[in-house]
Order: sequence, then C-alpha cells, then structure tokens
Amino acid sequence: MRLGWTTHGDGAHVAPGEVVAPGERLTWPRTIGIGLQHIVAMFGATFLVPILTGFPPSTTLFFSAIGTAAFLLITGNRLPSYLGSSFAFLAPIGAATAAGGQSVAVGGILITGVALMAVGVVVHLAGARWIDAVMPPVVTGVIVALIGLNLAPAAWNNFQVSPVTAVVTLAAVILISVLFKGILGRLSILLGVLVGYAFAVVRGEVDFTAVREAAWFGLPQFTAPSFDLSVLGLFLPVVLVLVAENVGHVKSVAAMTGQDFDDVTGRALFADGVATTLAGVGGGSGTTTYAENIGVMAATRVYSTAAYWVAAAGALVLSLSPKFGELINTVPAGVLGGVTTMLYGMIGVLGARIWVQNRVDFSDPVNLTTAAVPLVIGIADYTWMAGGLSFGGIALGTAAALAIYHVMRGVSRWRGTAVTTR
Repeated sequence: MRLGWTTHGDGAHVAPGEVVAPGERLTWPRTIGIGLQHIVAMFGATFLVPILTGFPPSTTLFFSAIGTAAFLLITGNRLPSYLGSSFAFLAPIGAATAAGGQSVAVGGILITGVALMAVGVVVHLAGARWIDAVMPPVVTGVIVALIGLNLAPAAWNNFQVSPVTAVVTLAAVILISVLFKGILGRLSILLGVLVGYAFAVVRGEVDFTAVREAAWFGLPQFTAPSFDLSVLGLFLPVVLVLVAENVGHVKSVAAMTGQDFDDVTGRALFADGVATTLAGVGGGSGTTTYAENIGVMAATRVYSTAAYWVAAAGALVLSLSPKFGELINTVPAGVLGGVTTMLYGMIGVLGARIWVQNRVDFSDPVNLTTAAVPLVIGIADYTWMAGGLSFGGIALGTAAALAIYHVMRGVSRWRGTAVTTR
C-alpha cells in the first residue's frame, strides 16, 4: 500500500475523457476543495440516521470519519469511498432501542459489523460469485425494498406532528431535485432539510437552548454496547443489504475508472465490517459505502483517494464540536416527517431499481412469489415470537425471500417447470 499520490497532468485540469485515478491527485487546494465537497455530499444522509434514531450526531460523525480512514487503509488506498450512516439500520435500531435501550441497539450494530467482516474474509478467499448465487437480484431487490417500505409508519408519526412544516420540507426536496443540475440536484435531501429547518425556525418550532449551552470543542458521547438475543435477529438482513451495497459500489467505481477492483471486493466488505464494528463499540451508527459520494466522483471525474482522506479529516474535526452536534439535534419532527416520506420511499424504489437494472423476469412465478410475499410481510410488519426471541417484518421478510427463492427454484428445476428466460 502506498499513501502517496502522483499529480495528474498539471494538477489543475482534467481533459475531456480523462479521469483522475485513485492513485493520482490534483493540486492540494483543488483536492481539499473536492474533499470538502464529499463532506457536503454525505452530510444530509449521514446525519439523518442519528437524528431519526436518537443517536448522538457527533458520535456518528466521529466513527464515520474513523471508518472511512480504516476503509482506505484496509483496501490499500486503492478504492475511493466514503463510509456514512446506513439507512438499513433504521428499523432494527428503532426496535432494539424500544426493547432494551440504545446500548442494545449499539450491540446489534457491533454484531452486524463482525458478521460483515466474516463475509469479507470469505469473499476475499473464495471470490464474490457465491454472493450472486445466494442473493440473486430478485432477492437483493426485495430486501432493500421491504426495508424502506417497513419504515413508512415512522415517517407518518413525524409528519403528523407538524404537517405544514413537513409539506414544505417535502416540497423543497422534490423541487430542488429538478430545479438544479449537478451537485445541487444531488443534494436535494440536504438542501430540502435546510429549507424546512429555516421554515421551522420562523414558525418557532426550534429550541436553541442546548446549542447555546454546549461547548465548542469536546469529545463525542460514547455508549458501550450490550447484547440481547431477542433483537439480534433484526440485524441479520442488514448484513445482506450492506453486502449488496458494497459490491454494487465497487463495481460502479470500477466501471467509471476503467480499473479492475475484483481483488479488493473482499477487503472492501471486511473494511466496512471493521468500520461498523468500531461504531458498535462506541455508540455510532453502522456504516456503508455512499452512493452520494460516488455521484460526486461521477460529476467531477476525480476518483483520487486523497480527497477522501481530506473528507475523513474534515468530518473528524466537525465531530469534536459538541455545539455542532447539538445544532443537528434541533431538527424538528415536522422536517423529519417531510424528508423521510421521500427518503423511505426512495429506499423502497431502489429495490425496484435493482430488478429493472438486472432485468428480473416477473413472468417467472419463482421471481414473482419471491418478491410478492416478503413485501407484504415487511410492509405489514409481521411479527413472530419464538421463545424469548422476536422477529419483525424485515427479518421475516428477508428469511422468506431467501427460502422462497431457493426452494421454488430447486423444485421447479427438479420438476422441469422452470421458466426459460430469453
């Protein structure tokens, strides 16, 4: 691994058709500027998770920065990526917190990280092909979709606290996404939250008392994990989603840079597992590689890992300001209700996007049933009690997707009723 970078061209320009490779950089002022842009890109999504779950925002940002640095080191400084809060953790964190408090939720995050590290080791040793065999696109899509749609009631609970503010926030997110091009359009969620927040301030819905009383500098609030077997099963589907996200992002960066990253896929999964485990040790939100930052790379054509080191350093500095963390905590429920109405729906639609991109054939009863049954289980939030263990809609929906697909596919091949796709 080398932490040094060669300068791309004159360090000031990227010619048409060229890209700045991961091992290259522009001049340091330009690199720092792009790194700060990566902070802006991850900001809205990364902070929404602790705001929605009640986790300390500064702690989440702290472990996001540490996790990104660990990711870059473990992948040999070859794979540009920012590790921010994963929305896949929202439902299990909510259920675990309700059952046993924040420390139990943190314990679930830690176990998820350890499990993802194990998957990374297997992929590194055996290759990534087995992932497609166990989790074909129809299964991956339904897991992602049911996680988003399972959260719909949570969006409504916040929305109805202040419907006017929620509508303004939602309208801002929608309009910004089509009014602006480039990075501003991609930051519609963050900018929509800012518009809704400003509207809430005018309406007197924001209390700045805690912000005024907080110190400018200080360590984040850390929470030690504890473990409850009754809720750990809720976190298993998250591992599958993180695997799908990581592999997809590795493939995306490979396609955009023209480089082959297959040999670091296992290390990328392991690194995300390390970052999530570290977050679980100290009370941060679980992490994932961020599509928002991949969007920044696509827009700038700068894939330099140097920019991500800048982003990690900047995030670390921000995390050491309790006043900044308290400011994030002042976002009112109405704003959250508006933005999550869009956000949770987007997560659901991302599952459908996986089906479309992979041309999943729903004339095949195996694919149709694999998608149909788990979605109802997840949306209705079916619950099953087994002894002292409780399994909710996401866990049951994920188990149903895997079981239905593999059982039906096996029986259809045995009976010769499998649909032949063209």
